This record gives sequence, C-alpha cells and structure tokens, in this order.
Amino acid sequence: MPISAQRNEGTVPIFAQRKWDCPTPGRSLAFQIIPDLLAAALLVAAVLASSLLAPTEKTMGDAQRILYVHVAVAWCGLAGFLTMAGAGLLYLLRRDLAWDHWAQAAAEIAWLCCGLTLVTGSFWARAAWNTWWTWEPRLAATAILWAVSSGYLIVRSGVEDPHRRARTGAVLALVGAADVPLVIMATRWFRGIHPVSPQMDPAMRFVLLLSIVAFSAFFGLLLVRRRGQLRLERLLGALEREADG
Repeated sequence: MPISAQRNEGTVPIFAQRKWDCPTPGRSLAFQIIPDLLAAALLVAAVLASSLLAPTEKTMGDAQRILYVHVAVAWCGLAGFLTMAGAGLLYLLRRDLAWDHWAQAAAEIAWLCCGLTLVTGSFWARAAWNTWWTWEPRLAATAILWAVSSGYLIVRSGVEDPHRRARTGAVLALVGAADVPLVIMATRWFRGIHPVSPQMDPAMRFVLLLSIVAFSAFFGLLLVRRRGQLRLERLLGALEREADG
C-alpha cells in the first residue's frame, strides 16, 4: 500500500509533510546544538544563583532554597498540561496527528514536572511544617493533576489505532485541564497552610525568576526534541509499512 493511501491509518505521505516537519538540509551541527547550550547555561546560572546569590532565609535557612526549584517545576508542569490540552483540542478540530505528537510530548513533560513538584513540595513541607505530606488544597489539586497525567499516558499506551488514541487522549487532557485553575487559585479560594504570595527579598525574586526562565527553557527544549522523535517514529512506521506492502 503506498504511503499516500495510509492517511486514515495515522500516516501522512512524505511529500505532504509540512515545511516545519522536515529536517532542514545544510544546517550545521553547531547551529543545532545552540539551543541545548543556551538551556544548559541557563540551568547552571540558576543553580549558581540559588546557591550563591540568593540570601539565606532567616526562618528556614538553606532549606528555603528548595523554593527556586519547586516553583519553577510547578510552573512547567502547569504549562505542560495546558499545552497538552491545547494540542488535544487542535487535534479534535483538525484531525491532524501532528498535534497529537505535541500533546503526547507535553503530557510526558507535565507528568515529570508534576511529580517533581510533589517531591520538592514534600521536602519543603518537612522543613516548613514538620510533615512530609498534608491534604492541603493546593497539594491535593497538584496530586490530582499528576494522577490525570499518569492516567493519560497509561490509557494511550493501551490503544493501538493512532486516531482513536489521539481522540481519547484529547478528551482526557481537556477534562484534566479543569484542574489547572484549581491548582493556581487554591490558596485564594480555600483555607490552607500553603503560602499565597510570601514576601521576598529582591535578590530572591530575581533568582526565582531566573530559575523559572531556566527550567522553562530546559523543559521547552525537551518538548521540542520529544515531539521531533515522535514524528520520526511515525515516518519510520510509514516507510516500514510501504516496504512490507
């Protein structure tokens, strides 16, 4: 069966690939690794700034430095989940599996970042509240978000048809996205022990912003690389089916 006849099976003719889907010939290796180097430099700068530049908090001491990682990965988790839901919605509107690749890549990033948020949050809770976990509204909402992203990936792994998998994932992502505002607004809507917006030294705010930018660049790069890997896997599958047919 020619590749062009397999659109309903989740493949796209190679000649119909969009410009941004295809490798750019002549692009040097040095040019390709510039984003990697920039992301690595930002991460190193954020780590050094949180260790050396940010002042030590009077109450919590050095344990407070967990905040710079905790907030950054929490933001990346929420952004990843919204990207997953947005890509899922675009798939439902256009029935283009390229959007499902973005959704899957974003789901994996969201799952990882939500998990890191819970882990770093547990260390913070131990230092600040003398407990590893409490069913505080924001913590509970974040745990739900991680559970939804876990379910999303598990359900996808059990569906072979690419379009059915994309539809199911898109619906789960859109339903789960309703939890994102709850995570953001939990400290304002409900009474809990999680701080709303703590007062910070200007140097601390600068380091926190730097950490958010650095982790966003790093996980954004992972998102693009993973999406590219999924696209190549799809093209390879199309070539294999053409060879077998």
